[in-house]
Amino acid sequence: MSKNTPFRYDYVGSFLRPETLKRARRDFEEGKISKEELTKVEDAAILDLVEKQKKAGYHVITDGEFRRATWHLDFMWGFNGVGHEPTKTGLPFHGEAAMIDDTYLTGKISVDQHPFVEHFKFVKALEDENTVAKQTIPAPAQFLEQFIMPMSLPNTNQYYPDVEELAEDIANGYKKVIRDLYDAGCRNIQLDDCSWGMCVDPHATAIFGTDEAGLQKIMEQLLAINNRAIEGAPEDLVINTHVCRGNFHSTYASSGAYDRVAEVLFARENVGAYYLEFDDARSGGFEPLKSVSGDKKVVLGLITTKSPKLEDKEDVIKRIHEAAKYVPLDRLYLSPQCGFASCEIGNKLTEEEQWKKLALVKEIAEEVWGEEK
Repeated sequence: MSKNTPFRYDYVGSFLRPETLKRARRDFEEGKISKEELTKVEDAAILDLVEKQKKAGYHVITDGEFRRATWHLDFMWGFNGVGHEPTKTGLPFHGEAAMIDDTYLTGKISVDQHPFVEHFKFVKALEDENTVAKQTIPAPAQFLEQFIMPMSLPNTNQYYPDVEELAEDIANGYKKVIRDLYDAGCRNIQLDDCSWGMCVDPHATAIFGTDEAGLQKIMEQLLAINNRAIEGAPEDLVINTHVCRGNFHSTYASSGAYDRVAEVLFARENVGAYYLEFDDARSGGFEPLKSVSGDKKVVLGLITTKSPKLEDKEDVIKRIHEAAKYVPLDRLYLSPQCGFASCEIGNKLTEEEQWKKLALVKEIAEEVWGEEK
Protein backbone atom coordinates (compact mmCIF):
# COMPACT_ATOMS: atom_id res chain seq x y z
CA MET A 1 0.00 0.00 0.00
CA SER A 2 1.18 3.51 -0.78
CA LYS A 3 1.95 5.62 2.27
CA ASN A 4 1.35 8.89 0.42
CA THR A 5 -1.81 10.95 0.30
CA PRO A 6 -4.10 11.42 -1.47
CA PHE A 7 -5.82 8.06 -1.77
CA ARG A 8 -8.45 7.32 -4.43
CA TYR A 9 -11.10 7.67 -1.73
CA ASP A 10 -10.06 10.19 0.86
CA TYR A 11 -11.37 12.81 3.25
CA VAL A 12 -10.32 16.24 4.42
CA GLY A 13 -9.81 15.41 8.08
CA SER A 14 -12.30 16.81 10.61
CA PHE A 15 -15.14 14.71 12.04
CA LEU A 16 -18.24 15.37 14.09
CA ARG A 17 -17.37 15.53 17.79
CA PRO A 18 -19.18 12.99 20.00
CA GLU A 19 -21.35 14.50 22.70
CA THR A 20 -19.08 13.13 25.45
CA LEU A 21 -16.23 15.22 24.04
CA LYS A 22 -18.34 18.36 23.70
CA ARG A 23 -19.52 17.99 27.28
CA ALA A 24 -15.97 17.48 28.56
CA ARG A 25 -14.83 20.61 26.70
CA ARG A 26 -17.61 22.62 28.33
CA ASP A 27 -16.77 21.20 31.74
CA PHE A 28 -13.11 22.12 31.27
CA GLU A 29 -13.92 25.67 30.22
CA GLU A 30 -16.17 26.02 33.27
CA GLY A 31 -13.43 24.70 35.57
CA LYS A 32 -15.29 21.51 36.45
CA ILE A 33 -12.57 19.14 35.19
CA SER A 34 -8.81 19.40 34.81
CA LYS A 35 -6.78 19.52 31.60
CA GLU A 36 -5.64 15.97 32.30
CA GLU A 37 -9.23 14.77 32.58
CA LEU A 38 -10.13 16.51 29.32
CA THR A 39 -7.16 14.87 27.60
CA LYS A 40 -8.34 11.42 28.72
CA VAL A 41 -11.73 12.07 27.13
CA GLU A 42 -10.04 13.33 23.94
CA ASP A 43 -7.80 10.26 23.83
CA ALA A 44 -10.75 7.88 24.16
CA ALA A 45 -12.75 9.71 21.50
CA ILE A 46 -9.82 9.66 19.07
CA LEU A 47 -9.16 5.97 19.64
CA ASP A 48 -12.81 5.26 18.84
CA LEU A 49 -12.74 7.51 15.77
CA VAL A 50 -9.61 5.92 14.31
CA GLU A 51 -11.10 2.47 14.80
CA LYS A 52 -14.16 3.64 12.82
CA GLN A 53 -11.96 5.14 10.09
CA LYS A 54 -10.20 1.80 9.70
CA LYS A 55 -13.46 -0.14 9.78
CA ALA A 56 -14.78 2.12 7.00
CA GLY A 57 -11.87 0.90 4.87
CA TYR A 58 -9.98 4.18 4.64
CA HIS A 59 -6.18 4.22 4.36
CA VAL A 60 -5.71 7.62 6.01
CA ILE A 61 -6.30 8.29 9.69
CA THR A 62 -6.62 11.59 11.56
CA ASP A 63 -7.59 12.65 15.06
CA GLY A 64 -10.69 14.28 13.59
CA GLU A 65 -9.34 17.59 14.95
CA PHE A 66 -10.91 16.51 18.25
CA ARG A 67 -8.38 18.48 20.32
CA ARG A 68 -9.32 21.77 18.64
CA ALA A 69 -12.12 24.30 18.84
CA THR A 70 -11.58 25.36 15.22
CA TRP A 71 -9.72 24.03 12.20
CA HIS A 72 -7.29 26.96 12.10
CA LEU A 73 -7.23 29.24 15.12
CA ASP A 74 -5.98 26.67 17.65
CA PHE A 75 -2.91 26.22 15.46
CA MET A 76 -2.27 29.96 15.48
CA TRP A 77 -2.68 30.06 19.26
CA GLY A 78 0.28 27.67 19.49
CA PHE A 79 2.58 30.48 18.29
CA ASN A 80 4.15 33.21 20.39
CA GLY A 81 2.74 36.63 19.60
CA VAL A 82 -0.87 35.47 19.02
CA GLY A 83 -3.69 36.21 21.43
CA HIS A 84 -7.43 35.49 21.43
CA GLU A 85 -10.62 36.17 23.34
CA PRO A 86 -14.30 35.20 23.00
CA THR A 87 -15.93 37.06 20.14
CA LYS A 88 -18.80 39.45 20.59
CA THR A 89 -19.84 39.66 16.94
CA GLY A 90 -18.48 36.54 15.22
CA LEU A 91 -17.59 36.22 11.55
CA PRO A 92 -20.25 36.70 8.86
CA PHE A 93 -21.24 33.45 7.18
CA HIS A 94 -24.30 33.11 4.95
CA GLY A 95 -27.20 32.61 7.32
CA GLU A 96 -25.26 32.51 10.59
CA ALA A 97 -22.40 34.26 12.37
CA ALA A 98 -19.45 31.98 13.20
CA MET A 99 -18.91 32.58 16.90
CA ILE A 100 -15.24 31.72 17.04
CA ASP A 101 -12.65 33.57 19.11
CA ASP A 102 -11.30 36.89 17.91
CA THR A 103 -7.62 36.22 17.20
CA TYR A 104 -5.01 38.95 16.95
CA LEU A 105 -1.32 39.73 17.30
CA THR A 106 0.17 40.57 20.68
CA GLY A 107 3.81 40.70 19.56
CA LYS A 108 6.30 39.24 17.11
CA ILE A 109 5.54 35.79 15.69
CA SER A 110 7.68 32.82 16.72
CA VAL A 111 7.11 29.24 17.86
CA ASP A 112 8.67 26.97 20.46
CA GLN A 113 7.21 23.48 20.90
CA HIS A 114 3.92 23.48 19.05
CA PRO A 115 1.25 21.31 20.74
CA PHE A 116 0.10 19.85 17.41
CA VAL A 117 3.33 17.83 17.26
CA GLU A 118 2.32 15.88 20.35
CA HIS A 119 -1.20 15.56 18.94
CA PHE A 120 0.28 13.96 15.83
CA LYS A 121 2.39 11.48 17.80
CA PHE A 122 -0.78 10.06 19.36
CA VAL A 123 -2.27 9.32 15.92
CA LYS A 124 1.04 8.14 14.46
CA ALA A 125 1.12 5.36 17.06
CA LEU A 126 -2.21 4.07 15.68
CA GLU A 127 -0.94 3.46 12.13
CA ASP A 128 -0.92 -0.12 10.84
CA GLU A 129 0.03 -1.82 7.58
CA ASN A 130 -3.12 -0.47 5.91
CA THR A 131 -3.15 3.10 7.18
CA VAL A 132 -1.09 6.28 7.37
CA ALA A 133 -1.57 9.27 9.67
CA LYS A 134 -2.24 12.68 8.12
CA GLN A 135 -1.74 15.99 9.93
CA THR A 136 -3.99 18.87 8.96
CA ILE A 137 -2.93 22.46 9.68
CA PRO A 138 -4.07 25.82 8.32
CA ALA A 139 -1.98 27.03 5.40
CA PRO A 140 0.60 29.78 5.95
CA ALA A 141 -1.53 31.93 3.64
CA GLN A 142 -4.47 31.46 6.02
CA PHE A 143 -2.28 32.51 8.94
CA LEU A 144 -1.16 35.63 7.07
CA GLU A 145 -4.67 36.48 5.92
CA GLN A 146 -5.91 36.39 9.51
CA PHE A 147 -3.78 39.41 10.35
CA ILE A 148 -3.91 41.46 7.14
CA MET A 149 -7.67 41.64 6.70
CA PRO A 150 -9.00 45.22 7.05
CA MET A 151 -10.47 44.57 10.50
CA SER A 152 -7.13 43.20 11.79
CA LEU A 153 -4.63 45.43 10.03
CA PRO A 154 -4.61 48.40 12.47
CA ASN A 155 -3.58 46.11 15.33
CA THR A 156 -1.13 44.17 13.14
CA ASN A 157 0.59 47.37 12.09
CA GLN A 158 1.59 47.98 15.71
CA TYR A 159 3.91 44.99 15.47
CA TYR A 160 4.47 44.61 11.72
CA PRO A 161 4.24 47.81 9.69
CA ASP A 162 5.89 45.74 6.92
CA VAL A 163 3.77 42.79 5.72
CA GLU A 164 6.86 41.10 4.28
CA GLU A 165 8.43 40.91 7.74
CA LEU A 166 5.24 39.34 9.10
CA ALA A 167 5.22 36.82 6.24
CA GLU A 168 8.84 35.92 6.88
CA ASP A 169 8.25 35.28 10.58
CA ILE A 170 5.17 33.15 9.84
CA ALA A 171 7.03 31.14 7.20
CA ASN A 172 9.96 30.54 9.52
CA GLY A 173 7.58 29.37 12.23
CA TYR A 174 5.99 26.93 9.79
CA LYS A 175 9.38 25.59 8.78
CA LYS A 176 10.07 24.69 12.41
CA VAL A 177 6.67 23.07 12.94
CA ILE A 178 6.98 21.11 9.68
CA ARG A 179 10.47 19.89 10.68
CA ASP A 180 9.22 18.92 14.16
CA LEU A 181 6.29 17.02 12.64
CA TYR A 182 8.66 15.26 10.27
CA ASP A 183 10.96 14.29 13.13
CA ALA A 184 7.89 12.88 14.90
CA GLY A 185 7.31 10.58 11.92
CA CYS A 186 4.85 12.64 9.89
CA ARG A 187 5.04 12.11 6.13
CA ASN A 188 1.70 13.62 5.09
CA ILE A 189 0.69 17.22 5.82
CA GLN A 190 -2.43 18.94 4.54
CA LEU A 191 -2.54 22.74 4.38
CA ASP A 192 -6.14 23.90 4.80
CA ASP A 193 -6.64 27.21 3.03
CA CYS A 194 -9.72 29.45 2.87
CA SER A 195 -7.69 32.43 1.68
CA TRP A 196 -8.10 31.38 -1.98
CA GLY A 197 -11.81 30.84 -1.40
CA MET A 198 -12.05 34.47 -0.33
CA CYS A 199 -10.06 35.61 -3.37
CA VAL A 200 -12.50 34.03 -5.82
CA ASP A 201 -15.54 35.68 -4.27
CA PRO A 202 -17.24 38.34 -6.45
CA HIS A 203 -16.84 40.77 -3.53
CA ALA A 204 -13.17 39.91 -2.92
CA THR A 205 -11.88 43.44 -3.44
CA ALA A 206 -14.30 44.76 -0.81
CA ILE A 207 -13.49 41.87 1.55
CA PHE A 208 -9.78 42.70 1.39
CA GLY A 209 -10.33 46.46 1.25
CA THR A 210 -8.49 46.94 -2.03
CA ASP A 211 -8.92 47.17 -5.81
CA GLU A 212 -8.28 44.53 -8.48
CA ALA A 213 -4.57 45.35 -8.72
CA GLY A 214 -4.29 45.19 -4.93
CA LEU A 215 -6.05 41.82 -4.91
CA GLN A 216 -3.54 40.45 -7.41
CA LYS A 217 -0.73 41.62 -5.13
CA ILE A 218 -2.36 39.88 -2.15
CA MET A 219 -2.66 36.67 -4.16
CA GLU A 220 1.06 36.83 -4.92
CA GLN A 221 1.73 37.29 -1.21
CA LEU A 222 -0.43 34.27 -0.37
CA LEU A 223 1.37 32.14 -2.94
CA ALA A 224 4.79 33.34 -1.80
CA ILE A 225 4.25 32.56 1.88
CA ASN A 226 2.96 29.06 1.15
CA ASN A 227 5.92 28.27 -1.08
CA ARG A 228 8.38 29.89 1.32
CA ALA A 229 7.08 27.86 4.27
CA ILE A 230 7.40 24.50 2.51
CA GLU A 231 10.66 25.27 0.70
CA GLY A 232 13.39 22.86 1.75
CA ALA A 233 11.01 20.29 3.23
CA PRO A 234 12.30 16.70 3.13
CA GLU A 235 11.74 14.98 -0.22
CA ASP A 236 9.73 12.16 1.32
CA LEU A 237 7.31 14.54 3.04
CA VAL A 238 4.05 14.92 1.11
CA ILE A 239 2.46 18.36 1.44
CA ASN A 240 -0.96 18.96 -0.11
CA THR A 241 -3.45 21.85 -0.09
CA HIS A 242 -7.15 21.86 0.66
CA VAL A 243 -9.04 24.91 -0.65
CA CYS A 244 -12.30 25.83 1.04
CA ARG A 245 -14.90 28.59 0.88
CA GLY A 246 -15.81 28.40 4.54
CA ASN A 247 -17.59 25.67 6.47
CA PHE A 248 -19.39 26.52 9.71
CA HIS A 249 -22.52 24.67 10.89
CA SER A 250 -23.37 23.82 7.26
CA THR A 251 -23.03 27.46 6.15
CA TYR A 252 -20.40 29.05 3.90
CA ALA A 253 -18.40 32.28 3.80
CA SER A 254 -17.69 32.85 0.11
CA SER A 255 -18.57 31.77 -3.43
CA GLY A 256 -16.92 31.78 -6.80
CA ALA A 257 -15.25 29.63 -9.45
CA TYR A 258 -11.49 28.95 -9.40
CA ASP A 259 -10.83 30.96 -12.59
CA ARG A 260 -9.37 34.00 -10.82
CA VAL A 261 -6.79 32.00 -8.82
CA ALA A 262 -6.01 29.14 -11.23
CA GLU A 263 -2.88 30.62 -12.83
CA VAL A 264 -1.47 31.47 -9.41
CA LEU A 265 -2.61 28.62 -7.17
CA PHE A 266 -2.86 25.64 -9.54
CA ALA A 267 0.09 26.52 -11.70
CA ARG A 268 2.59 27.80 -9.15
CA GLU A 269 1.98 26.47 -5.63
CA ASN A 270 4.59 23.80 -4.89
CA VAL A 271 2.36 21.10 -3.43
CA GLY A 272 1.64 17.56 -4.49
CA ALA A 273 -2.15 17.69 -4.67
CA TYR A 274 -5.17 19.94 -4.32
CA TYR A 275 -8.28 18.93 -2.38
CA LEU A 276 -10.93 21.10 -4.04
CA GLU A 277 -14.56 22.02 -3.35
CA PHE A 278 -16.86 21.07 -6.21
CA ASP A 279 -20.01 20.13 -4.33
CA ASP A 280 -22.37 22.78 -5.72
CA ALA A 281 -22.76 25.59 -8.24
CA ARG A 282 -20.92 28.06 -5.98
CA SER A 283 -17.65 26.31 -6.90
CA GLY A 284 -17.96 26.81 -10.66
CA GLY A 285 -16.86 24.37 -13.35
CA PHE A 286 -13.82 22.19 -13.93
CA GLU A 287 -12.16 24.24 -16.70
CA PRO A 288 -9.73 26.03 -14.32
CA LEU A 289 -8.18 22.61 -13.65
CA LYS A 290 -6.35 22.93 -16.98
CA SER A 291 -3.95 25.21 -15.07
CA VAL A 292 -2.85 22.42 -12.72
CA SER A 293 0.83 22.09 -13.52
CA GLY A 294 3.21 19.15 -13.76
CA ASP A 295 2.03 15.84 -12.36
CA LYS A 296 0.07 17.32 -9.47
CA LYS A 297 -3.01 15.45 -8.32
CA VAL A 298 -6.54 16.75 -7.83
CA VAL A 299 -8.95 15.44 -5.21
CA LEU A 300 -12.47 16.22 -6.36
CA GLY A 301 -14.67 17.28 -3.44
CA LEU A 302 -17.92 16.22 -5.10
CA ILE A 303 -19.66 14.95 -1.96
CA THR A 304 -20.95 17.66 0.37
CA THR A 305 -20.50 17.59 4.14
CA LYS A 306 -23.03 20.39 4.60
CA SER A 307 -26.11 18.22 4.06
CA PRO A 308 -27.06 14.65 5.00
CA LYS A 309 -28.63 14.05 1.59
CA LEU A 310 -26.68 11.43 -0.32
CA GLU A 311 -25.56 12.35 -3.82
CA ASP A 312 -26.64 10.31 -6.83
CA LYS A 313 -23.81 7.90 -7.60
CA GLU A 314 -24.16 8.12 -11.38
CA ASP A 315 -24.18 11.91 -11.29
CA VAL A 316 -20.92 11.93 -9.32
CA ILE A 317 -19.30 9.46 -11.72
CA LYS A 318 -20.36 11.62 -14.64
CA ARG A 319 -18.76 14.67 -13.01
CA ILE A 320 -15.52 12.78 -12.41
CA HIS A 321 -15.29 12.06 -16.13
CA GLU A 322 -16.08 15.69 -16.93
CA ALA A 323 -13.12 16.74 -14.76
CA ALA A 324 -10.97 14.19 -16.58
CA LYS A 325 -11.19 16.38 -19.68
CA TYR A 326 -8.78 18.75 -17.92
CA VAL A 327 -6.74 16.46 -15.62
CA PRO A 328 -6.12 12.81 -16.56
CA LEU A 329 -8.29 10.32 -14.71
CA ASP A 330 -5.26 8.64 -13.15
CA ARG A 331 -4.40 11.93 -11.39
CA LEU A 332 -7.94 12.41 -10.05
CA TYR A 333 -9.21 11.30 -6.65
CA LEU A 334 -12.47 11.63 -4.71
CA SER A 335 -13.43 13.02 -1.29
CA PRO A 336 -16.02 15.11 0.49
CA GLN A 337 -15.56 18.81 -0.27
CA CYS A 338 -14.55 19.66 3.32
CA GLY A 339 -14.41 18.23 6.81
CA PHE A 340 -17.55 17.39 8.75
CA ALA A 341 -16.74 19.71 11.65
CA SER A 342 -14.36 22.51 10.80
CA CYS A 343 -15.43 23.97 14.13
CA GLU A 344 -16.53 22.15 17.25
CA ILE A 345 -20.21 22.83 16.57
CA GLY A 346 -20.08 20.55 13.51
CA ASN A 347 -22.28 20.47 10.43
CA LYS A 348 -25.98 19.65 10.37
CA LEU A 349 -25.89 15.88 9.99
CA THR A 350 -25.58 12.93 12.32
CA GLU A 351 -22.59 10.68 12.86
CA GLU A 352 -24.46 7.89 11.07
CA GLU A 353 -25.04 10.19 8.09
CA GLN A 354 -21.38 11.21 8.16
CA TRP A 355 -20.27 7.59 7.74
CA LYS A 356 -22.83 7.00 4.99
CA LYS A 357 -21.25 9.88 3.08
CA LEU A 358 -17.82 8.29 3.42
CA ALA A 359 -19.17 4.89 2.39
CA LEU A 360 -20.53 6.51 -0.77
CA VAL A 361 -17.15 8.11 -1.54
CA LYS A 362 -15.44 4.73 -1.25
CA GLU A 363 -18.10 2.95 -3.32
CA ILE A 364 -17.84 5.47 -6.16
CA ALA A 365 -14.04 5.54 -6.15
CA GLU A 366 -13.81 1.76 -6.35
CA GLU A 367 -16.28 1.72 -9.24
CA VAL A 368 -14.29 4.37 -11.17
CA TRP A 369 -10.71 3.34 -10.39
CA GLY A 370 -11.00 -0.16 -8.98
CA GLU A 371 -10.11 -1.33 -5.47
CA GLU A 372 -7.13 0.43 -3.91
CA LYS A 373 -4.44 -1.89 -2.63
